[in-house]
Amino acid sequence: MDDRSAPDAEEPGPYGRGQASAGVPGGELTAVLYQAVHQTAHRLHAVAAAVYLLTPDGGELRAAMIGGSPPAVLTLPGRMTLDSPYASARALALGGPAVLADPDPLADPRHDALAYPYTVASVPLEREGRRFGSLTVLRTENGDGYDERDRRRLTRIADRLVALLSGLQDRGVAVVPGHLPVLVPVFGTEAHAEAAAPVVRGVPGVPGSSGMTLLYALQRLTEMLNRATAWEHVVGAAEFCVMAPLGARALALARAAGGRLWVLGHSGDSSALVRELHGTALHTGAPAARALRERALFDSGGPGPAGSDASGASAAPAGPSDAPAGSSDAAARSAGPRGRCGDTGHAAAYLPLVGSRHVADLPMAEAAPVVGVCCLSFDGPRMFPPEERAVLTMMAGRLGSAVQRIELSTGRQALVEGMQRRLLPAALADTPRLTTTARYRPAPTAGETGGDWYDVITMPDDRVVLVLGDVEGHTLESAAVMGQLRTAVAAYTTEGHGPAAVLERTGRLLPRLGTELLATCCVMAVDTGTGAAEVALAGHPAPLARLPDGTVRRLSAPANVPLGVRAREPYGAREHTLPPGSVLVLYSDGLHARDRDDVRARLDAVGAPADTGLEHLADRLLQDAPGSRDDAALLLARYEGTDGGRAPRVAGMHVHRRDLRAVREARGFVREHLDEWGLVDLSDDLTLITSELVTNALVHAGSDVDVRLRVTGDRLRLEVRDADADPPVPAAYSLTEEGSARAEHGRGLYLVDALAHTWNTSPSGRGKTVWLEMDIPGADGGTG
Repeated sequence: MDDRSAPDAEEPGPYGRGQASAGVPGGELTAVLYQAVHQTAHRLHAVAAAVYLLTPDGGELRAAMIGGSPPAVLTLPGRMTLDSPYASARALALGGPAVLADPDPLADPRHDALAYPYTVASVPLEREGRRFGSLTVLRTENGDGYDERDRRRLTRIADRLVALLSGLQDRGVAVVPGHLPVLVPVFGTEAHAEAAAPVVRGVPGVPGSSGMTLLYALQRLTEMLNRATAWEHVVGAAEFCVMAPLGARALALARAAGGRLWVLGHSGDSSALVRELHGTALHTGAPAARALRERALFDSGGPGPAGSDASGASAAPAGPSDAPAGSSDAAARSAGPRGRCGDTGHAAAYLPLVGSRHVADLPMAEAAPVVGVCCLSFDGPRMFPPEERAVLTMMAGRLGSAVQRIELSTGRQALVEGMQRRLLPAALADTPRLTTTARYRPAPTAGETGGDWYDVITMPDDRVVLVLGDVEGHTLESAAVMGQLRTAVAAYTTEGHGPAAVLERTGRLLPRLGTELLATCCVMAVDTGTGAAEVALAGHPAPLARLPDGTVRRLSAPANVPLGVRAREPYGAREHTLPPGSVLVLYSDGLHARDRDDVRARLDAVGAPADTGLEHLADRLLQDAPGSRDDAALLLARYEGTDGGRAPRVAGMHVHRRDLRAVREARGFVREHLDEWGLVDLSDDLTLITSELVTNALVHAGSDVDVRLRVTGDRLRLEVRDADADPPVPAAYSLTEEGSARAEHGRGLYLVDALAHTWNTSPSGRGKTVWLEMDIPGADGGTG
């Protein structure tokens, strides 16, 4: 093919005639551009060529046509400003050829580059005052550089193209780019796999089949990551679309945080890989840290300089196609280090997880951050052909975007749930004759919060007020209004108002809070001396009472209107009498299905009170609740009665965080009260258990700790509360050093399990409560 073989502008060409329309170049312009990129790719033995044209306002360059073979054609930017550091813009600005080799990311951190294994050359398309754009060509990094002969050849093709474009323009054809480039295949430009490559995808001997096969994996990875909502989804997608197609032995994804790398997930024979990555400082010379600071590193594991593959390509390969200016070829081709996950004879790849920052199709306010590293290790040596490295770089960009998105989503969800929990009581008030527990289940949809709340308010007399409310909606405004209403209800209750008056005053306050949201609420005042219970509702489900004989009945009261609705009549209330042993159930509508309230039926099916403790009952009701988009709140209280006029046997103490000396005080607290209550036989076991639980709470929760003792019927109950919501996990003895160190912090729970009649852990306001019950020897009566 001769340099002058481009068709005359008057020939219709394969795409016919026509003006540009709908953002697509016209037929005559398309034909000219196709012949130019086809000729350029073949004459310069390139993998891709592109024509960039100026937009009508002359403000930027856009790719009008890209020809070549995948994946090279997908690495070229779609558009760029005239002052950008890419070769196409630089050639037009200089008025001459611009040849860029591998960029040195350390020379200019603002243009830190990914490892697209191509070098780029570009010449301007201009003559006699007419400026059309640039003609750009890509070669693989291990190909020959662009010598003077290549530059002259590229310039001659560009001059001929300028003449044809000038002729089109003189005849009124608009020489402008489309919104997106036209991509055309140019056969014969495919990168050929090296003969020694141990892994071959596609059809051996068919150029381009390997790259097309990898692009299918890239497309599938993109689809899977678009649906990913958790870390395990990202790891699974990487395993299926990256690790398996490349035949890797192991894969690990690590994110950068706090100056170190932390493993998010791993797959395959990855124990050595996880040990290498987890906790690695980012400033070190470790391959993963270098990849995150600089660019992708590929280690072939074969003979020769450490970090170079069998084909002679650098372990720190070339920068992106149409790469930025200001790069150092020598620095970029320096050999990378031998990776520990790929010791001598074993290949490895370290890919920085970051989006394609060199693609300027959508200008961003700032460059995409490097969020982590993907590491692959292989059995034995292998090469990384250019097309494979280009696709790996694209995959790393997709993984980086997914990791960043899920990290932001996880952080937002944690913030929302944390704010919601901070508005709930830190701990339920401890009352002598009324045992309480509560549960809160946030809305299952990520990023949503709710307005459900509960509260237990003790009064100076024997009254205890139970509150459960629900603000409509699942927004931050719902949670904020919930916090204001909880404060208002607590304030009016503390002033001594009855349940109906509390709701009436709160209902008048709500419109003044500057919100149009409505709320429902149930307020129940229980006189623990007489068992009288006064119930007032504001459009909320009435509470349930399970009597000592197992009967479940609803404590009815006037429905009234929700808070925020102007009430035409005063709020009403109704009084009930509770026998000792009654269990009260207050709940929000997130605990039952939309079409029917089945909480009463589920409570009736749980069993008799003697068979189910309060904590187990709360867990069962929440566990059996149907799936719902709403959050759910549950408050349970058991009225113990006056125990024949005997003084309640309840005691508590508070331990300040980091005060390890208080463990001894907690043991003394337990001994003193058990001796006072005539339960010396339980003193030794309960003292040992208390010491273990308080120590664990101080060491692992890092918060204040509350210790509570209560005797009810024939049971002794111990509660240890802290601010850490994570439940304690018993750890068995291990034969390994790592496992033994981890188990050292969980062995105390085996003592609890061995000595207590029953024990469990339950959420308690903003943290958790580890509770246990022990049988009182010789006692008779119902369980507590």
